[in-house]
Amino acid sequence: MSHLLQLNDVSVIFEGKTDGVKHTIPAMVDVNLSFDSGEIVALVGESGCGKTTLGKVLTGLQKPTKGELFYKGKNVWSMNKAEFAEYRSSVQLVQQDSYAALNPAKTIFQSLSAPILQNKIVKGKKAAHEKVCELLRTVELTPPEQFLEKYPHQLSGGQRQRVLMARAISLNPKLIVADEPVSMVDVSLRLSILNLMAKLNKEMGIAFVYITHDLATARYIAKNGRLAVMYLGKIVELGSVRNVLAAPRHPYLQALLTAVPVPDPKVAKGKRELPLKSLEMPSISNPPSGCAFNPRCPYADETCVLVQPKLDFHGDDLVACHHAERIPEWKLVTLAK
Repeated sequence: MSHLLQLNDVSVIFEGKTDGVKHTIPAMVDVNLSFDSGEIVALVGESGCGKTTLGKVLTGLQKPTKGELFYKGKNVWSMNKAEFAEYRSSVQLVQQDSYAALNPAKTIFQSLSAPILQNKIVKGKKAAHEKVCELLRTVELTPPEQFLEKYPHQLSGGQRQRVLMARAISLNPKLIVADEPVSMVDVSLRLSILNLMAKLNKEMGIAFVYITHDLATARYIAKNGRLAVMYLGKIVELGSVRNVLAAPRHPYLQALLTAVPVPDPKVAKGKRELPLKSLEMPSISNPPSGCAFNPRCPYADETCVLVQPKLDFHGDDLVACHHAERIPEWKLVTLAK
């Protein structure tokens, strides 16, 4: 059986110019990932590592420079018009900035009714009204009549994020790419947005790609799914959330985990630190040779500097590290439980 969505050796190379000198920016390099119906995959990494670019590739907003994107076994960029339209409606994006993603001059009803009327999900204003009310109830904005004639600036950040979720599910998608959906929402409301995503996943069977730099929320939303760790445009570790967080193999993920605050003083006191050689992430426009993490990695040797590691199996999970087997086992009880 083919995967719902699949990336085969996908690279995205942007061209830039600094002081009149042209250079390339490899936002994604030879990424291989697949996504199945109904699953949740969390994609984590520092800002600027290529997560958002990957999300745009998945939703068809960015054409790969190299490689192929398949939807239900068909190459997206070789599809006919009807096939491409089905793919675009089946893979939706929820943006990080909910205010910028909604037209400030249109009411919530206008923003939500436009796509369902355009795609002939319903016909007529009365049917559109009923459908929009149903969507608002699904994302727990009740009573829906209270929100229909409001404008984006009249809603809170959490309410706008729910409207974006309602717009995403309005076309009955198979997969939603959620790009940092809770980073601009008050901390007290983040859990409710994550629970809404989990509800849509369970009740409607929608697969989610959850893009974030927050390991705690990644673990929460994808506790029964997979975790993909990205660094300078490459996937460096991939596996089930439980396995990867219980015993991470790649030094980069180990470093991310040590940065997670631990509320229990006793646990925090005994937490192991990873002494990185540098805290600065190299420029993505001029990545290091060999393993991209080698300038910061405490385990790096000459092989790491010269040879780029392949994403390969270590146990049940995939790791791109020459020394994954000899690196000390790492455990972080606060996230692994």
